[in-house]
Amino acid sequence: MRFGISTFVTDESIRPDVLGRALEDRGFDAVFLAEHSHIPVGTRYPDGRELERVYYRTLDPFVALTAAAATTERLLLGTGIALLPQRDVIHTAKEVASLDLLSGGRVILAVGAGWNREEMRNHGVDPGTRGRRMDEQLAALKLIWTQEEAEFHGEHVDFSPLTMWPKPVQKPHPPLYVGGNSKAALARVAAHGDGWFPTELAPDEIGRVREWLAERGRTGVVINVVADPDDPSSVDAYVAAGADRVTFHLTTLPESDGLRRLDALADVIARYQD
Repeated sequence: MRFGISTFVTDESIRPDVLGRALEDRGFDAVFLAEHSHIPVGTRYPDGRELERVYYRTLDPFVALTAAAATTERLLLGTGIALLPQRDVIHTAKEVASLDLLSGGRVILAVGAGWNREEMRNHGVDPGTRGRRMDEQLAALKLIWTQEEAEFHGEHVDFSPLTMWPKPVQKPHPPLYVGGNSKAALARVAAHGDGWFPTELAPDEIGRVREWLAERGRTGVVINVVADPDDPSSVDAYVAAGADRVTFHLTTLPESDGLRRLDALADVIARYQD
């Protein structure tokens, strides 16, 4: 069983280079860093709650993952999640390929449509089209990474023939995980994804999802679930149900507190490792 950590790395938290080394030393196989380019003033959750401080202070995930890459050898370096509709697809292709090269082929690009509508609008993105835009972006990324000359003409992504190097080390390209729990997200996994990163998934749904994907010719899709490390029964259930990776959320903490929390989480995963 593989175990990962997802977290917000900020200017007030444990540094990503220290975090990466600590995770690798403690037996975690992957880290997933959240992304928010900015937070529009006055933003709240859809249910009206105030956003936590970490949203306002998050580091760029690709810069942070590069720092983590420099201090690790095996740790997989993931976004968790990158807000792809807000991003320029060509720049994103370049960033991911560059990090994959520098890390020796360890990148996972986990993407999602996002929920902060004002954040999207500040990037010139219509929230109502973000799903369709992301579908085109995922298709375009694969073309840029795998073809010497790539060309794409869609409703939301349009570019004439281009060349972009470096190409990713991983072939045919770095794994694409799709975040989200909706039917649209799962359909996107079937169409484009190498993995699924739902924030909520009952253990007894894993088998059904695998069957549904297999019916569409998609076998081998990584199912990356989020579990509560303080509830051993939930971890046991995901392990028994055949999840590929169990991910724990690490609260954003200063270095000393963060390392103590990682020690506690390492004790949890030790029960499932030979």
